[in-house]
Amino acid sequence: MSNSLIVTTDDGSFNAYIARPALTPAPVVVVIQEIFGVTGGLRSIADDLASDGFIAVCPDLFWRLEPGLELSEHDEADWKKALALYSSFDIDAGVRDIAATIAAARRLPETTGKTGVIGFCLGGLMSFLTSAREDVDAAVDYYGGRTDEFVGEAVLSTTPLLLHLAGNDAFMDQNAQKKISATLRDNRNVEIIRYPGRDHAFARPRGGHYHADDALRANTRTHTFLKEHLF
Repeated sequence: MSNSLIVTTDDGSFNAYIARPALTPAPVVVVIQEIFGVTGGLRSIADDLASDGFIAVCPDLFWRLEPGLELSEHDEADWKKALALYSSFDIDAGVRDIAATIAAARRLPETTGKTGVIGFCLGGLMSFLTSAREDVDAAVDYYGGRTDEFVGEAVLSTTPLLLHLAGNDAFMDQNAQKKISATLRDNRNVEIIRYPGRDHAFARPRGGHYHADDALRANTRTHTFLKEHLF
C-alpha cells in the first residue's frame, strides 16, 4: 500500500506522507511540519502515531515554494534556506492546504472520519489556526511561533486544543506566553502545559534542544489527548 497521499487544491496538488496503523478503521492525525519540511524526524512522529492506532498524514506545505524539501537544522546553509522559505510562506494558503489534506484523508476508506491535527514550530501555529478556522476534532500546538499574534481567533473556539509551551523558548518570549495564557484562560476547551527550562523544539527527535524526559511527557499527553477526542 502506498505511503503517499496526493492532495488536490484549486491551484495545484501536493504529496503527503501517510503512515497507517495495523488495525482500521482508524481516526486521522494530520502532522504539520516545521520550517525544515517533511523530514525523517517528522515521518518518525507519524510512524509513532500509526503504531498507536492512528492514520498519520504529513502534508508538504512548502509545495508552492519548493516541493519535496527536506532540510537539516544542523546545517547552516539549510537553516538560512529554511528561514527564507518561512518568510515567503503564505500562512492563510497553508491553512487551506491543511483543510484540503483533512478532506482528502477523510475520504480514505479506512478512516472513521474523526480527524485531529498536531504541529511543531511553524506547524504548531498552523495547527492552532486550523483549530480556530476549520472543521477538526482536536488540535495540538507544540511551541508554535507567532501563536500569540493570532491567539484571539481561538477565544470562542469549541475545538479541543492542547498547547505545549517551552519555558525558555527563544522564539516565544515570556510576554508572548503570558498573552496566550491570559487570552485563552476562560476557554475550557484549551489546555496549556509548560515545560520550565526547555528551549524551542525540545520535542524534535535528534534535535539540538531535544530533551528526552519532557519530550516523552509531552508526547504521552498528546497521544492521550488525541485518543480522548478521536476514538
